[in-house]
Amino acid sequence: MNKSVFVTICIPFYNAEHTLLDAVRSVFAQTHESWELILIDDGSTDSSLKIAKSIKDSRVTVYSDGKNRRLAARLNELTKLAKYDVIARMDADDLMSTVRLEKQLKILLSNPNIDLVSTGLCSLNDKNEALSTRCVISEHSITSKGLLSGNSGIVHASLLGNRAWFKRNPYKESMTKSQDTNLWVRSYSKNDLNIAFIPEPLYYYREDGNVTQRQLLLAYAMGRHTIIVDAKNKFGLKLKSKALANNLVKTFFVRFFPDSAIKLARNRRNATLISKLEKKCVEDEIDYITRIDLPMVDFSGDSQID
Repeated sequence: MNKSVFVTICIPFYNAEHTLLDAVRSVFAQTHESWELILIDDGSTDSSLKIAKSIKDSRVTVYSDGKNRRLAARLNELTKLAKYDVIARMDADDLMSTVRLEKQLKILLSNPNIDLVSTGLCSLNDKNEALSTRCVISEHSITSKGLLSGNSGIVHASLLGNRAWFKRNPYKESMTKSQDTNLWVRSYSKNDLNIAFIPEPLYYYREDGNVTQRQLLLAYAMGRHTIIVDAKNKFGLKLKSKALANNLVKTFFVRFFPDSAIKLARNRRNATLISKLEKKCVEDEIDYITRIDLPMVDFSGDSQID
């Protein structure tokens, strides 16, 4: 039954020339083979677009308008471009387990009250070495407190869900960071965040370089906006006040003690070290994925624009 369900896999990219093909290889490696892949360029200035357009497969479509509109706008665009009723997210600098789509689809299709399925992640360095895992139990529950503190348990780029949900809940395009947390808060406020969790690290996330002072300060600024503007129903004044105070304390710490703050943030992300056996399994799978030969041709010409 699952094999007959088509999935639209969406990968927005910006200056991802060193990682894009491996991300695409992990799509071609999926045990669930009924898919289309949409690659959407966000105004790359490197060779990313040329690389994307060199992939010759009828299931792969490349879009580019030459503009840099940022992630939230591109994700909303991808929802409109998708052919199929199930959408899977992925970032251009990551990889995914070969069984990711198969396992997520099984849960989504067997639970009519569920709109989204998230997986755990395995953190990688730039050499594709597995460092740690971050997963929640399958019974994990979303709470107002967890959402405002950024501890939803949802791995944004691992999401697979119903296109109808993404159409009902578009990303807020003014958010230049933490677009996902903002979306969870807004959808939760209107009782429309029905999600299941797979307690396995099926998404392989390149962690290196993602924790900087600038990125942390921007994330906290966007977090304050979410708390003040978008946390409505189901978020009481006391809870929002406490979350805002915690946000301001963290902002102070990052601004004036950046080295310690960055070290603490990285340690929290890598708190659950991976076992030797799991590390070997992940790295063996990544080795298999990165050896896949993609159908490539030399291609030049205008980008496909909808």
